Amino acid sequence: MTVISVSLSDEYVEALDDIAEAYALVGRSEAVRMSISVAIDELRYLGPLEGEVEGVLIIVRGDHADPWMLQIQAKYQDAIKTQMHSHLKNSNCLEVMVISCDAEVLKDMIFEIRSRGKALYVKFVRE
Repeated sequence: MTVISVSLSDEYVEALDDIAEAYALVGRSEAVRMSISVAIDELRYLGPLEGEVEGVLIIVRGDHADPWMLQIQAKYQDAIKTQMHSHLKNSNCLEVMVISCDAEVLKDMIFEIRSRGKALYVKFVRE
């Protein structure tokens, strides 16, 4: 097994410890491996999507006052057929969107949502 060195913020280190504890893993290395496995599974899930796709995009985000999600929704308004917004605890918000579009548009939208670094949870469930 190759050993690598990674710099992480205190928040990410705490998250690794939480992952290790929640899944009864032995140490941070196992938590990193598990997190990478989850990311690989998601890439495999989204990767083969082609042509027209339909499904539900679920997002949990913080800071209700930050307009970043409205900007994304405006940019991808043709793909979003219906949406619901709900306030959660701790100033978080739930966004649920019914999506119908070309797979590449969906992938771009999900990439943009994740790249902003403001979503706490992002999941697409296809029909």
